[in-house]
Amino acid sequence: MLAIRKAAPEPGLLRQEVVPPAPAHEDEVLVRVEAAGICGTDLHIADWSAGYEAMASAMPVTLGHEFAGRVERGPSDWVGRRVVVRPSVTCGRCEGCRERGEDGCTARTGIGIRRDGGFASLASVPARNCVAVPEGLDPELAALTEPMTVAAQAVARAGAVAGKRVLVLGPGPIGLGVALFAERAGAAALTIAGRDDAARLACARALGFADTRDALAGDAPLEPAGYEVIFEATGVPEVASAAQRLLAPGGVLVICGIHARRASFDLTAMVRLEQSVVGSYRAPVARWGEVVVAITATPERFRQLISHRLPLAEALDGFALMRSRAAVKVMLRP
Repeated sequence: MLAIRKAAPEPGLLRQEVVPPAPAHEDEVLVRVEAAGICGTDLHIADWSAGYEAMASAMPVTLGHEFAGRVERGPSDWVGRRVVVRPSVTCGRCEGCRERGEDGCTARTGIGIRRDGGFASLASVPARNCVAVPEGLDPELAALTEPMTVAAQAVARAGAVAGKRVLVLGPGPIGLGVALFAERAGAAALTIAGRDDAARLACARALGFADTRDALAGDAPLEPAGYEVIFEATGVPEVASAAQRLLAPGGVLVICGIHARRASFDLTAMVRLEQSVVGSYRAPVARWGEVVVAITATPERFRQLISHRLPLAEALDGFALMRSRAAVKVMLRP
């Protein structure tokens, strides 16, 4: 079968024919992949950005951690069910697992990072990593669940959002997902900002978010100290640092971008203005069901995040689209 793989700790990906997988343990299932999204993490891995060195020992490895499909083999209670796959495989043995369950694991392995993922027609995954989705939910919408759990978790980490002025920095899939969930949480006003992001900001406006700003398009500048909640979803350290100047006294800055370098903050201002900076990364297991419900409730709203659909054989073209910011979310259909 065809697979998109990372073969060496250097820039580049390979399109390879590989032997189809089979469940390695009795608690694993074989998923026929119906849709798989290209993520910013996949771009970093393809370009071999700093922070992914631990992958080297697992190479060659099939990428893809945002995917949904139908279970073909495995425990009888899963066979035939449509699922989305949680990519974080927990060990069940560490102290975190024993004390706090899956959400506390300190020895995780990532599907599509350190074990083969969904950029192929078949993927073998632990049954406990499967989340059932409604039979009628479109596969491409089901495959959006993983990035939308990241967005929903960021909004949850912000605390109370209702009635507040919210700024989203970075109009990629996570940033736009944050906007959707912040709107659901009752944000009073919402601004989405990017830099050289015409296609993605156009998607934001199509979603109904009228206040968009592009730093390279001569748009109105952002208001210093004008936002009570800011979400940083760019992955650019300088943007994270600059966001503090836009944060109102008592405001909350949520960092949900992944940064290859350190960012700096004015700690004296943070103390005197009683500002908070919090990180947000992986959603707890319970968040997945909540997000499936949200997507199922308004499927066409979430579908607008998918700008391109390609067969797996054209996956490398999809990476180029994402890299150029011409795409919002590229969905592959193995």
